Amino acid sequence: MTPADRTPARPAPAHSTPAHTAPAHTAPAGRTPADTSTPLGGTSADRLTLRVLSALLREDVLGLRSDGVLEQRADGPWLRNATLALPVAPEGFQGDHAARLPELEADGVRLTELPAILAHLADRADPLDRPGHLAFAEECRQTLATMRLHDRVHPGVHAALAERYGKDTADWTGPRASLGFEALAAFLDHPVYPTARGRSGLTESQLRSYAPEFHPSFELRWLAVPAERLTVRGDGPLPAWWPSAEQLGVPGKFLTVPVHPLTAGEDFERIAPGAVLAPDPYLTVLPTLSMRTVAVAQDPTCHLKLPLATATLGLRNRRTIKPVTLVNGAVGQRLVEAVIAREPRFAGRVLHVDEQCYAHADDELLAVLLRRYPGGLDDAVTVPLAALLAEAPDGRLVVDHLADRFHGGSVPALYEELLRLLVDWQTALFGHGIALESHQQNTSLVLDDTGLRLLYKDNDGPRINTARIGELAPLATEFRDPRIIGEQDRALTDLFTTITGHLCAASLAFGLAAHDRVPLELSLQLLRDLLGEAVDRLGPAGRPLRTELLDAERLPVKAMVSAGTLLSKERSGAADINKHYTDGPNYLLPRDGSR
Repeated sequence: MTPADRTPARPAPAHSTPAHTAPAHTAPAGRTPADTSTPLGGTSADRLTLRVLSALLREDVLGLRSDGVLEQRADGPWLRNATLALPVAPEGFQGDHAARLPELEADGVRLTELPAILAHLADRADPLDRPGHLAFAEECRQTLATMRLHDRVHPGVHAALAERYGKDTADWTGPRASLGFEALAAFLDHPVYPTARGRSGLTESQLRSYAPEFHPSFELRWLAVPAERLTVRGDGPLPAWWPSAEQLGVPGKFLTVPVHPLTAGEDFERIAPGAVLAPDPYLTVLPTLSMRTVAVAQDPTCHLKLPLATATLGLRNRRTIKPVTLVNGAVGQRLVEAVIAREPRFAGRVLHVDEQCYAHADDELLAVLLRRYPGGLDDAVTVPLAALLAEAPDGRLVVDHLADRFHGGSVPALYEELLRLLVDWQTALFGHGIALESHQQNTSLVLDDTGLRLLYKDNDGPRINTARIGELAPLATEFRDPRIIGEQDRALTDLFTTITGHLCAASLAFGLAAHDRVPLELSLQLLRDLLGEAVDRLGPAGRPLRTELLDAERLPVKAMVSAGTLLSKERSGAADINKHYTDGPNYLLPRDGSR
């Protein structure tokens, strides 16, 4: 680290080269960096400490990336600077190195407990950054409590899911059963963010009642709002189950809006004067992986996205709903469908939920999106990419069950079919000047006897190059976030790399290798080959992807801890905390160095 009276180093700019790099395709013995399905050995506290230290190293919060020296000790390699030392091993996915042991040496003293490690770093931080460090320590405390809770309830939840939907997840067909996959995925760690299982400020009782990993059902609260206080968008009638104010026991001329029970205590009279909270709950729902989005039990093709006054993936990543994101999500859907209309090979193979119906009161705590899933999914298995490496009730992986049913038991064949469509689609979008923030939670596989399809939702944060969007330009002007629109490709290549490349494709490759399902060299070579073929199909429009993804020495990597919790936006310089980057090795480069 830099001298003790200085702030921890801020994330390195994207594509900068650190002093010490590791060969691509390497990982610590016994694990890979994207092994997000089964815990690393040791206690929950040790597993969390390893993930946190690896993230802090990757984002250079420790200062070891920028000025650390690699040294060999009796127990293995360490990164050391003037005051800190960390036992490391080569990583190769999001960073050059990852923490090898759950400990940090500070001024010659070994710190083995995460609270002590974080307290030491907070003491060394610039006073302006200390509140963020303390908030991250609390985030880690909550996450560890959740991890321990998960370890206790995991067997019981699996048994209940098997009882409800069947022991073989390949038979979990239809919109209702797809919620079972959301529950399985909630037990996994995020490929990048170390404390993703934590939810700021929620008690164990609240988690058990409302979090997806418990697969609970509960009833919503409802608000009767004077019509003039609401902005409403969407064609066609509301579903038959949507209640009137009279049905909810509130006489008068009101429009009704569902409210999550965790948000029902907010001061809605301040937000929408004249609003009345209905006395009784109504409408049974089940949570999805995002928690703030719930599925209607009697009509699971309908989901309701509702504000939650909590945060995940960083203190500043609040789960409320800014009204502008509802507008952007509706435009994002129309933009995707417009591209499909111009690229007929994707018709029927790339699907999108309907997100055109929403309401809000110009406040992020009073809003709702009515998300409708397309028809024809009753006999299909619909599973988010985030659940593929999850443990199924019988102890195998979800991907094993799907490969058995749809690919003759071949996990590599399933991975290849997924990659072919995913890469073709995302590069086709890039050719139109579009990159989607369609990460592993918002991208689902749809599998049935006709083959594999992709299903998308929640595309409210794309990046668009207006110089290349062509005849779709009028639609792009409907977005209400100036960060979405630009005249350069760099924002697109960064988003394509960190979302489609890292989170959707490569994290799965590294995870499959960790489980001995597909050799890493095979999956990464396949990914590079398919990307190369797709980029070539684009012609000149594909050159930025070749330069910034296939042939770059370094790749952008999300700096989520720094932007999301440790540093204020003023200190981090992040215009968008979900699109703030450091850099890491390019695992796609050929091992022999040829291009």
